[in-house]
This record gives sequence, C-alpha cells and structure tokens, in this order.
Amino acid sequence: MNRLSNKVALITGAAMGMGKATAELFAQEGAKVIVADFNEEQGNKVVEQIRTMGGEAAFCKVDISDTKQVEAMIKFTVDTYGRLDCAVNNAALKPDNNPFHDLDEEYYDRLQAVDLKGTALCMKYELRQFMTQGNGGSIVNISSINAFKPTVGNPSYQAFKHGVEGLTKAAAFEYGVKGIRINSLAPGAIKTPMLTAALESQNLTEEDIIPKMSLVGRLGDVKEVAQGSLFLSSDEASYVHGTVLHVGGGFELI
Repeated sequence: MNRLSNKVALITGAAMGMGKATAELFAQEGAKVIVADFNEEQGNKVVEQIRTMGGEAAFCKVDISDTKQVEAMIKFTVDTYGRLDCAVNNAALKPDNNPFHDLDEEYYDRLQAVDLKGTALCMKYELRQFMTQGNGGSIVNISSINAFKPTVGNPSYQAFKHGVEGLTKAAAFEYGVKGIRINSLAPGAIKTPMLTAALESQNLTEEDIIPKMSLVGRLGDVKEVAQGSLFLSSDEASYVHGTVLHVGGGFELI
C-alpha cells in the first residue's frame, strides 16, 4: 500500500526481534529506513535483507545511552536521506530477573540508561530535527504491557517502562501543537529473542506463560507489533496522539 512512501524512518533496536520486523515492514511500505542498533553484524544483515527485497536502508551503530551517539545517529539519518519523518524508539534491554529485595543495582543502572534515558535522548534529538524541518513528524515509543500490569521478578524493567509511558505523555502534551504526533505501543507476550532469554533465565516454557499472558491462546508475532507501529507512524493515524496501542492478546484484561 506504500503507506510510508517517500518517508524517512528511524528504527532503534532494529537488528533483531520487533525492531527488525518493523524495519522490514516500513521498507516494504515505501520508507527509507535507518536500521539503528549496537549489534553491527546483525544490523547490517537486516539492511542487506531490506535491499534484497528492493527497499532502501542504511545501518547506524549506536548506543542510545550515549547522548553524543544519539545526536550522531540523527545527523547520520539526515546526511543519508535528507530528513526524518518518523521514528520508532524500540531499543531496550531484557527485563531483570530478581525480586525487589534482591535488586541488582548494576543492572538497574544499565536498564535505566538504555530503556529510559536512552528513549528520552532519542526523543530529544528526534524532536529537534522535526522542529528544524518545521513540518511535523511521528514518534512511536515501544513500552511494554508491564507499564500497565505488573508481573513478578522484574521491578527495574517495569519501573522504566512506566517511565517510557510518562515520557510519551509529557512530550505529546507539549509538541502536538507543533504537528509532531507522539504515541506509545505496549507489546505483551511477543515471541522474540528477548522473551526467549527471559524464559530461559526463569526456567519457563512458552506453554507455561501462555495461559497467564494471553486471552487468544498464543504468543504474539513480531510482525503484529510492526503492524501497530506502522499504523501509528502512517497518515492513517493522523489524529492519534498521546495514546497507547496495546498489542498483547488482551493480557491487560487478565
């Protein structure tokens, strides 16, 4: 349908999982895509895959917890494709795996630096670029069902995903008048490498969690999350602002 025809899209955490699926779908829909990730090898493979499909993409290595690298990422985007139209801030670390009384302070700090501060830094420089261009833009922040429904054993991750929702609302309240739409998407139990690693760390299987985390009897697919980000980034969502799209099989209702 070319819903993103002639648009430039930045996807962070795009080397695998939901970010990879989002980058590929955006390219299929006509966007020129910046695949941003810390994993250079996997990120370049995503770019190659997009180009094989006939799309346009370029890789940018970035640690989003570093403000200079985030600023350079936006510059790379503009230098490569001339502008920025939409961004999906997807990069994040996997959840912690400790009860609150055994809080891992070192991992807490790393999670905060990437999942919360990193998202804020991406928004900061994306917003600056949109205002420089002067014709609006779209930001989608990937939060989590854990920002709305607690689970056991990952207090740090839950806290910072709550924070991502706060960042989304704060920015939406201020920048909508400038034509910049800002929304979040909250995935539930999606079959990703991150979820697989989290299950393994807790000695759980998919069958163990499906009854507790889905009303539709299965895990979600990364492509279903990508479709949500596509909608929020497209002109089809031109009056959708400051809200959250749940892609979680109804987990928020359980």
